[in-house]
Amino acid sequence: MQIKCNYCGALIDDSCETCPKCGAPLSGAHRTAKGQPKTIEELKEWYTAHHLPPEEITRFFIGKDIREPKAFGIYRDGNGDFVVYKNKSTGERAIRYQGSDEQYAVNELYQRLKAEIADQKGRSSSSRPQQPVVETKKKKKKGCLIAIIIFTVLAMLTAIFDHSAPNGYYKYNGTQYYHQGSSWYYYDKETDDWYKSTESIDIDDKNAKDYQITNHEGKDFEQTSWYDSGSHSNDNGWDSDSDWDSGGGDSWDSGGTDWDSDW
Repeated sequence: MQIKCNYCGALIDDSCETCPKCGAPLSGAHRTAKGQPKTIEELKEWYTAHHLPPEEITRFFIGKDIREPKAFGIYRDGNGDFVVYKNKSTGERAIRYQGSDEQYAVNELYQRLKAEIADQKGRSSSSRPQQPVVETKKKKKKGCLIAIIIFTVLAMLTAIFDHSAPNGYYKYNGTQYYHQGSSWYYYDKETDDWYKSTESIDIDDKNAKDYQITNHEGKDFEQTSWYDSGSHSNDNGWDSDSDWDSGGGDSWDSGGTDWDSDW
């Protein structure tokens, strides 16, 4: 796999310890998170594996240069460059990335797609009408219905009041952070280690996608004593939340997407 040198920008093999172009050490070179698609073909497979609706519905076109309004996409042009784009509602095209780094290009669309999935699920759950409770003489059925209602209400309250950022890596004011549970941890380049932060980090579920990163420097947080695998059992880096269960009543409405911004 090729990566970019942080000092001269040259594309080099990630197995190198120093940059052959400028001689800079590469111990802090960016690495891609495990399990994440790195090529257009892998992104296509990820899309299918997570049961997402057809691309005409989600408006995410992988490997296609779609020119009509309201579309996200990635493709390789005639010059060999990878192009990540967004067509606004007016038909104007905003280029997010154009270059030779396929892995970087794929990551840009991958992160935007995952953010859109989260937004769609949030809108779907908040707009879904509450099912009426049917009266029954059987106490057992009543108990089940009451339990379901209580569980649903608690889940809705959690979604409404819990605005914490998802677990994962972030970059905030030039510093790398890792969010786990209700705590933030920062990365110290000098010691190549992670420490619990006492500072206030202004990141929540609303702006998390603006700061979240999948390529991080130095030691993996998962290798520290701070890491709690139990707190990640249900998120897996947001990946488990990316499944789209159309049979569960979720409906994708791309009409609610912000088509006026550049990205």
